[in-house]
Amino acid sequence: MENTIDAKNYCSDHPSIFSMASLKSFFFFFLLLSFLCPLGAAENCSNHRFDEGKTFASCNDLPSLDCSLHWNYISSSQTVEIAFRQSGVDKSPRWISWAINPEAKGMVGSQALVAFRKDDGTMAAYTSPITSYATQLEQGDISFLVDRVSSMIKDNEMIIFATLALPANTTTVNHLWQVGPLVGDVPGMHRLSGPNVGSMGTLDFLSGKVVIDRTSSRSCWKIVHGVLCTFGWGFLIPVGALIARHGKHFLGPSPAWFHAHIFCQCTAYLLGLAGGIIGVLLWLGVLGVGVEGGSHQHIGISLLCLGAIQGIVGYYRPNKEDRKRIYFNIFHYSVGYGTIGLSIANVFLGFHMVHFGIRTWPQLTYIAALSFLGFIALILEAVACFKRINASKTTMQNQIGA
Repeated sequence: MENTIDAKNYCSDHPSIFSMASLKSFFFFFLLLSFLCPLGAAENCSNHRFDEGKTFASCNDLPSLDCSLHWNYISSSQTVEIAFRQSGVDKSPRWISWAINPEAKGMVGSQALVAFRKDDGTMAAYTSPITSYATQLEQGDISFLVDRVSSMIKDNEMIIFATLALPANTTTVNHLWQVGPLVGDVPGMHRLSGPNVGSMGTLDFLSGKVVIDRTSSRSCWKIVHGVLCTFGWGFLIPVGALIARHGKHFLGPSPAWFHAHIFCQCTAYLLGLAGGIIGVLLWLGVLGVGVEGGSHQHIGISLLCLGAIQGIVGYYRPNKEDRKRIYFNIFHYSVGYGTIGLSIANVFLGFHMVHFGIRTWPQLTYIAALSFLGFIALILEAVACFKRINASKTTMQNQIGA
């Protein structure tokens, strides 16, 4: 028939139409797959089924760390039955924790439920009061009554069960959840970045309303402030002083040591200034709820002033031939070494403010860095002393020979 269209010849004569249809089909299939995959991968908390017929009236998929919280609020007794779930437990040994802070937002002061699988395969589930950032989640009594604390692992999930007694006329609490590594059968420190930092909020057991604490970003700014000031004031300033002290002996009379000293101190001051500005913004509450600075804040402001004075006086220093040079040297050395002492003291005061004990890795790292600088300083002092003794002997021999 003349009007019959040969499909094969038509597609070969019109390849663009055939390609367009294939492309549309591919994109439709891709969009359908991308929509269905998340539905199959992530189970909504309301669809979860517990063993032994346990049921919970309310639940919430927490926004981080693959955690969910289920609960039954019993108003007549002011108690709450909870089940805290965390998925992906087969990836590595870990502990999980869910906590209530009855006093404030944040980790310190929290009353925690902790669970993990021991090396022998049995489960540990207990309560732990958190009194500092250096906690190892030791077992202990908490400030409110808790009953029937237990835990289990099933289907790649770890679950904590407990019944809590809430204070009278209280349904809204500050709650936190956390996941961390195990060191043997001892909970190790969790990560200090990413989702581990912002895993907190408020929870109303009666209405089921969960509000994530967006001001927890303040913790990130605290970390930035601490890193900048510790590296600037607490490390680079002593390094710059070390260069000024021994640069001449090893780099000779060339100005290289002086330029290295200036670069080191200016970099340290700028880092400290940036950290100080962040600290002031934290104190004012611009970067979250205001924090109380106290002595740490006062010392920090003093360091900024001393650093600025050092720079200005150093820029207008007298010439070496000037008789006033000795007064400049006394002032420069006194303020310089005093600044180093205050800087190191303020770093440790900052660690104390955020409850970083001596066993925590930030403080241990800083102590190791200071020890390394001290060791280098001792070696350089010994070498310089040896050179001075040799130079003195050579001068004496020359004088005797003359």
